[in-house]
Amino acid sequence: MKVAIIFGSKSDKDIMKGAAQALKEFDIEYKAYILSAHRVPEKLLEVIKEVEGAGCQCIIAGAGLAAHLPGVIASHTTLPVIGVPINAAVNGLDSLLSIVQMPKSIPVATVGINNSYNAGLLAVQMLAIGDAELAEKLKKYRKEMKEKFINENNQGVEF
Repeated sequence: MKVAIIFGSKSDKDIMKGAAQALKEFDIEYKAYILSAHRVPEKLLEVIKEVEGAGCQCIIAGAGLAAHLPGVIASHTTLPVIGVPINAAVNGLDSLLSIVQMPKSIPVATVGINNSYNAGLLAVQMLAIGDAELAEKLKKYRKEMKEKFINENNQGVEF
């Protein structure tokens, strides 16, 4: 397993599936967990140690409301943690601020509200640093994305 996807509630599953989708597109092995930093903190710590021992290289953590999960995970591992703020209250702004405003020395990379797909792509970029084959796949992905965008917009815009 290269990436762990952790989120705090079953209700977050639909938002967090974007991260899994991005990882699947690049054939990156992942495992997903529903764990709450508040309701099952002991189990969360157990899983963090488990994924570290399994060779995991990055953790994607989605959280809404108090949004402590990504920061709690980051405080217990030196693996990179990518936080996904989930819109649970105040249009997700509370989650975004809780995740992005980590104290000095315990960073959490943070993507946009509900944007777990970008978290998956950021994990791909991190993994591609040490994997030439994956780096080439990522370059191809970007090239195809640009070509598709240009082709769609060459047809003009109608209102």
